Amino acid sequence: MEFLSRVSILPRWAVALFDSLILVFAIFIGFTLRYNFDFSGLEAYSIPAGLMLFLICGWVAMLITKSYLGIIRHTSLRDGVILAKMVVITSVLATLANFTAVHFLGQEWILSSAVLLISAGVALMTLLFYRMIIKELFGYIKHSNKDIIPVAVFGAGEAGILAQEIYANDNQVKKRVVAFLDDDPNKAGKILSGAKIYLGLEILASVVAKYKIRELVISVQELSPTRRRQIIDECLRLNVHATIIPPVKEWINGSLGSNEIREVKIEDLLSREEIGLDNDQVKNDIAGRVIMVTGAAGSIGSQLIRQLQKYNPRQILLVDQAESPLYTLYTEVCSSAKEISFVPLLADIRKRKGMSRIISKYRPQIIYHAAAYKHVPMMEEFPEEAIKANILGTRTLADLAVINHVEKFVMVSTDKAVNPTNVMGASKRIAEMYVQALNDAIADTGDHRRTRFVTTRFGNVLGSNGSVIPLFKNQIKNGGPVTVTHPNITRYFMTIPEACQLVIEAGVMGNGGEVFVFDMGEPIKILDLAKKMIQLSGKKLWKDIGIEFSGLRQGEKLYEELLTSSEKVIETHHPKIMIAKVKKVNFEAIVNKVEAFKVLRDKNSDIALVSHMKKIVPEYISNASRFSFLDKMELKQ
Repeated sequence: MEFLSRVSILPRWAVALFDSLILVFAIFIGFTLRYNFDFSGLEAYSIPAGLMLFLICGWVAMLITKSYLGIIRHTSLRDGVILAKMVVITSVLATLANFTAVHFLGQEWILSSAVLLISAGVALMTLLFYRMIIKELFGYIKHSNKDIIPVAVFGAGEAGILAQEIYANDNQVKKRVVAFLDDDPNKAGKILSGAKIYLGLEILASVVAKYKIRELVISVQELSPTRRRQIIDECLRLNVHATIIPPVKEWINGSLGSNEIREVKIEDLLSREEIGLDNDQVKNDIAGRVIMVTGAAGSIGSQLIRQLQKYNPRQILLVDQAESPLYTLYTEVCSSAKEISFVPLLADIRKRKGMSRIISKYRPQIIYHAAAYKHVPMMEEFPEEAIKANILGTRTLADLAVINHVEKFVMVSTDKAVNPTNVMGASKRIAEMYVQALNDAIADTGDHRRTRFVTTRFGNVLGSNGSVIPLFKNQIKNGGPVTVTHPNITRYFMTIPEACQLVIEAGVMGNGGEVFVFDMGEPIKILDLAKKMIQLSGKKLWKDIGIEFSGLRQGEKLYEELLTSSEKVIETHHPKIMIAKVKKVNFEAIVNKVEAFKVLRDKNSDIALVSHMKKIVPEYISNASRFSFLDKMELKQ
């Protein structure tokens, strides 16, 4: 047993030798059975000659079919077919040799057809039998190892069977499937490759206790996000490590390997039902058009581009000031959609001259404006940068869109613009106010070539640059602790693809002046998020990795809002998109207020800049910020 445990693959010469001995055994059994153990009937035949003929024909067949190259401990149905071919070729060659010996050489029959038929059957069954015995022996030795991890598979379908075979055959993977779970009652109670199938998720606790399960593989391909969350949550409750078999399209070379069975990500736990887009309307709006995306290399901008290219625009302009990320994105999209013209443009939206040259040259028909500074604590430290990028940069781009008769301008905003408590949120709210007022002002002109401005507002996106998810991942990777600002802090979350799909849909349905808000689902406690991420990583909370509370950062608030108390919503045809009824702003007034920032910048005073922002957005009340004293001054006045 110890010798076999050290042997991973039997050498070719050993397999060929075993197969040769079986051919000899088969022909001997063929003679014996044909004559019912009455050896007097064998006088007409030469047994040694028959053995040698069958063996030589078998060697030739082995060379033709390469049957000795198979790895026995991985024997499958395909190997059985190869062995069947080898035996058939052996029999055909032996028959031809017999025919030649009798009709051309005048010799006696070496092998009778009955002996040949029996020998072929015995050879095939024995060859298969001994391979299966060795395969099971290797499996028994591997699974008798105390280090083997008992695994359950949720989904007794093809993907689940593949997972079982991978764990059984891969000598590098110390796992064994001992049970299946499935929602199909017709499968319950049946045995699949030695493992029993149990019904539903409710029985997982008892299965875990019975088999000492340490890992659950989710193999169902068409599984709803709700059901996936239920399975993962139950695994977390039972302290069972959860893994997932990804969709078939993600398998390398179309086959599933142990490396493709991936860890459960927090996105799997927080994702929701797939969004249904009005694809015909979206395609009509985008196909054949020139599209510009600012902030193209960012998490939102890059995903917008990946989504937009599905609708066959004529050209997509990739605008960003980050050189390396822009180049990386450009090379990616060029290889994925060769029929679309992608133009990388290294540019800064804050510089009017450069942006004017780009827009007048390429004449974009739709602009998706995703470029912005979004990191709350950073903008609290550098408010002038937030004003230059988020307010003045947006104004520059919006004005140029009007001058160049861009058909539609879709601005990506944030829920932090609602009742802002920080510079970043306030800057985005002022940008919202400007583009909405500009839309209303040009709408009054009656110009049919006017630009229509649409604003989209949503919360945090999973895995975006600066979000809490990458931070937690790095902290867990480094052994912790995971830092949470406050035990009661909550946030809305949405996946990046989901957010971008809604931005595109809202942009299509917008007629100008709307502020679209998205259904973000239920808010999530960041503390619960941290706990689940630690568990999903396979670590034990408080034992392997702890959690520390660092206190609210500058400008941070406990919870986010998608609407102010005075704002109402109007439903649209899309269940996840609503229109916020936002208070109208006079265009000339907002132009003067925004223009004042240029004068205030020369004073080199963050206090003056933020104070002016608070005058424009009265609901802007700083939280945990160095600018909180300004609110107290306003109250005294």
